[in-house]
Amino acid sequence: MKQALIVVDYQNDFVSGALGFEKAVQLEEEICHKINRYRQAGEEIIFTFDTHGEDYLQTQEGRNLPIPHCIKGSEGWQLYGEVAKLRADTDKCFYKPCFGSWELAEYARQQGYTHIELCGLVSNICVLSNAALLKAALPEAQIVVDARATAGGDDSMTEKALDVLQGIQVQVVNR
Repeated sequence: MKQALIVVDYQNDFVSGALGFEKAVQLEEEICHKINRYRQAGEEIIFTFDTHGEDYLQTQEGRNLPIPHCIKGSEGWQLYGEVAKLRADTDKCFYKPCFGSWELAEYARQQGYTHIELCGLVSNICVLSNAALLKAALPEAQIVVDARATAGGDDSMTEKALDVLQGIQVQVVNR
């Protein structure tokens, strides 16, 4: 079985910065535990970074969410806390200008993963988008989202996102 852990957008701006929220802070220990477990098993760990430019407010996303965040190179763009310390130079990183990453899905397909676990932020936006892309790229792979390791600023939206994930045959655990 070829496995990978994908840490989605666990960046300062989503945890303690411009779009931060308390539940995001509370995920840190669980995400670190997962990183350590996958690393000890010799499995791949992948990080995604929400990545915007100075023109963010002129983009469609910026017009709909007019809060500058995750500007490439800024403190808010960096990984948060202990998670940042656990990222190794050899870990694959994807810098995505929108919610989902085609490049990530294509990379996962090329690698032929049979099991992919996602954790991180934001449950109803980037985690959902990337899980759906991964399921499309690898329809026979087991795609897993741990409800203890993802969150959003609105609990009801997180619950709806987890429902949608289950509906597209992503396994939601610890709900």
